[in-house]
Amino acid sequence: MVRLIKLFRGFFVALSFLTRIPIRHKHEPQVGAAAPWFPIVGIVVGAIVGGVAWGVSNLTTPIVGAAVGVLVGVAVTGAFHEDGLADIADAFVGGWTTEQRLKILKDPLHGSYGVAAICGSIVLRICALSAISPRDMFTAAIAAHCLARAGALGLMLTTALARHEGLGSDYVSSLRTSRAATSLSVSLLIVIVLTGIWSVAVVGATIVGAATIRCWSKKKIGGITGDVLGAAEQLSEALILVALSAR
Repeated sequence: MVRLIKLFRGFFVALSFLTRIPIRHKHEPQVGAAAPWFPIVGIVVGAIVGGVAWGVSNLTTPIVGAAVGVLVGVAVTGAFHEDGLADIADAFVGGWTTEQRLKILKDPLHGSYGVAAICGSIVLRICALSAISPRDMFTAAIAAHCLARAGALGLMLTTALARHEGLGSDYVSSLRTSRAATSLSVSLLIVIVLTGIWSVAVVGATIVGAATIRCWSKKKIGGITGDVLGAAEQLSEALILVALSAR
């Protein structure tokens, strides 16, 4: 029982890290136990996004439902992943050297590239989600948010760190491979149940999104950071919704 409580403690640490849901921790959060729970937190966020999108769509139109759903998701996560996407857009496009790019990644302010990346991500996700029938919005959003975070977790397992400081490095350095592999397997199983034959397309979209960000980050800064993981989640989420919009 005690072991089970410790196991699920990682879920609540991950939930408080990835969302704005207020959670009090009686003990010091165990960073290493949280990362494998990222895809499961994605299921929670996806259920909120999909539920809102479905509900509003039935009251108004799919485009309005999708817009409200996506924006509620941004509010629930505190634009956490959008911030990472904006940071690497500013750093990778605007920086001329590795040192400049890493310095820009630490800057809390966003430039034109970053703002454009955030806007593009939100618009694309709204358009893709609105193209999915209202009855499938709920499962589509869950699959997108779960797999997108699974893709980021996969990057933690396969890619070296660009710098050994910051929240992202804390999670990567203490990540247990066995727990991460279990999380990825469970996430894949859930997505297969939710999307059926289309799981092939959404897994492919996740791989493309994560691999694209991985290659870009290795070329620009030599590895990954927390911002890179956020950007991978954003790109994968958008591509998954685009894939599901073709159903």
